[in-house]
Amino acid sequence: MPHAGTLNITHLHKQYEVKGKALPVLDDISLSIAPGEFVSIVGASGCGKSTLLRLVAGLEDDYRGEIRVDGRRVVGTSLQRGIVFQEHRLFPWLTVSQNIALALINSKISEGEKFRIVHAHIELVGLNGFENAYPYQLSGGMSQRVAIARALVTRPDILLLDEPFGALDALTRAHLQQELRRIWQTEGITMILVTHDVEEAVFLGDRVVVMEPRPGRIRRILQVELPHPRDRASAAFARVRDGVMREFGAQQTATTPEQHEALSY
Repeated sequence: MPHAGTLNITHLHKQYEVKGKALPVLDDISLSIAPGEFVSIVGASGCGKSTLLRLVAGLEDDYRGEIRVDGRRVVGTSLQRGIVFQEHRLFPWLTVSQNIALALINSKISEGEKFRIVHAHIELVGLNGFENAYPYQLSGGMSQRVAIARALVTRPDILLLDEPFGALDALTRAHLQQELRRIWQTEGITMILVTHDVEEAVFLGDRVVVMEPRPGRIRRILQVELPHPRDRASAAFARVRDGVMREFGAQQTATTPEQHEALSY
């Protein structure tokens, strides 16, 4: 079983330069995530939630503040932090097994051990029988399962998910949400999900971080004290979901006309 990582973000600031001017994207973000916790991050477009995930992944390093995993400052990418994007990014000329095994290309394990690990992860994501299929032979949901398996095959401490189901139809998305919950409980690692779907955030997360935009700040962190598996139709679930939605309503009320116009782009 992999080690579950601890994430500590302290006074994080991030800006880009646009046409010679500084554009603040994240402003004073502080967040601590416990080992094995599932945290959902929600917010409107432009609140910097995907930028935050990229910084944690080590895909960008120009920022102020601290990002530490298990006490060590994040410097560049690492197999310690797996990431799944909205687009599965599979190589079309490789089979399912080959796409997953690609993550182990620099591993020093034997070919036999590599084969065993890859097939264990194919089983984990429910793709038995599709080991030799190519991406064009898979549905969108199946392709995302491959992407999740590829991110997990290196046994990361933290799995980062950047709107992984955003491009899927509602039924497939709901099914994969259940599968992701199962994988999280099976693997026991820390997971951080960025999503624009409040129901998805509540269905999966131990906590929901609500962000507000321009620049991105944490508005509120809500605890989801509901047992798994969660019933979307229950009154308790609706109360938590509606509590998150109220934060967005208050956010809109607090937005100035100038900010509202900027957020519409």
